[in-house]
Amino acid sequence: MAQEQDAITAGLGRDVGDKVWVDVLEAVDKTYAELVDYQEQLEARNAELTTLRDFLGSIMSSISDYLVVADKSGTIADASVSFCEALGLPKPDLVGQPLLGLFDGAHRTHLSDTISLCQSGRQRATVEVELTTAQGAEPVEFRLSPRLDRRRKSTGVVLAGRPLGELRRAYSELEESHEELKQAQGQLVRNEKLASLGRLLAGVAHELNNPISFVYANTHSLEKYLDRFETYFEKVQMGASREELIALRQELRLERDLKNLRAAIEGARDGSERVRNIVEDLRRLSAEGSGEMASFDLTETARVAANWIERGSKSGVTITFDGEPACLAHGRSGHIQQVLMNLVQNAVDAMAGQPDPQIAVRLAYHREMAVLDLCDNGPGVPPEVAPTIFDPFFTTKDVGQGTGLGLSISHKIVEEHGGRLELVERDGPGACFRLTLKRGDSR
Repeated sequence: MAQEQDAITAGLGRDVGDKVWVDVLEAVDKTYAELVDYQEQLEARNAELTTLRDFLGSIMSSISDYLVVADKSGTIADASVSFCEALGLPKPDLVGQPLLGLFDGAHRTHLSDTISLCQSGRQRATVEVELTTAQGAEPVEFRLSPRLDRRRKSTGVVLAGRPLGELRRAYSELEESHEELKQAQGQLVRNEKLASLGRLLAGVAHELNNPISFVYANTHSLEKYLDRFETYFEKVQMGASREELIALRQELRLERDLKNLRAAIEGARDGSERVRNIVEDLRRLSAEGSGEMASFDLTETARVAANWIERGSKSGVTITFDGEPACLAHGRSGHIQQVLMNLVQNAVDAMAGQPDPQIAVRLAYHREMAVLDLCDNGPGVPPEVAPTIFDPFFTTKDVGQGTGLGLSISHKIVEEHGGRLELVERDGPGACFRLTLKRGDSR
């Protein structure tokens, strides 16, 4: 019986021992699996960190703007290649150096205050300072951002900077190019005006010749009247008798000359005023028109432009005006007059050889704009040509009869005035151009 009891006890001991070893082995297996999983996670994190480090390294190497990372004490922890090249220092020599040591005087103080504000307030800030580079002081605009750890505590600052020297030089060159383009455009406008004036010379000569001839004829008559009055007054000074003076007055016909004298003076004055008006129109026509914009009468400007084209062309075109008798617009009247002369001249050229050519000009206000429609009864503009009609050097005229710049320059001038020049559809034959400018009576 005792032997059986000992056998049972020994069997139970072996079972307990086996179970313990099983538990130990299971715990070892579980721990090993956890270690393998942790190792895989660690390797994945390391791979991510390596990729991120390579990515950040490529950014620091490729960006053209400056990027600087400083710790809480103001020591440089990292910097972009562009920043190192600007300073003429390799990154190992730059890392560990005080950031503020790269700036002088008031710029150092300004940057230091901005960094303190950025770190304490945990907010972004912008500052413009001069960086001491290998080529000398260079203006740089830095964008500062706080560098935060996982607990959202400030551990430093990140500076992203853009050098302004090259940008300002580019702006300066762009401004110079823009000014050259403006001068070139002004020269084109002046050349176009000279071309228009050349077409008007014959009409201007005729317009000036008539009043000048009238003035000359009246001055010649005044000279004859003067001779007769001088003869009479010499007799008076010599003490001639009353009978002799009466006879001399009848002989010289002084009563008739006295009446004609006033007519001759009035005629000479009228002729001179006509010459003055023509010269004034010429002065307005040839004016550069590059002064300040001001309010002007668009109706009167259109009348003057149409009058000069009509004088020069002698085409027999009937030009009518309708709408606002005084339509005020805002701009440079000299330039707008050139635009209108181009439009009228194009209409006259398009209707050459056509019976009963007509141009209708209508002026009106539309809200805050002054609108002028100039329509003719010519052949019109073909649909396939209409989209390119304002392109430079485009012309439907024969070689030698047009530069193809008139409408292009006119379109550009109107755009600079904040207005529009467009070809609009109309019922019936002919072409119709619409000029829209800001109103001049609302300023």
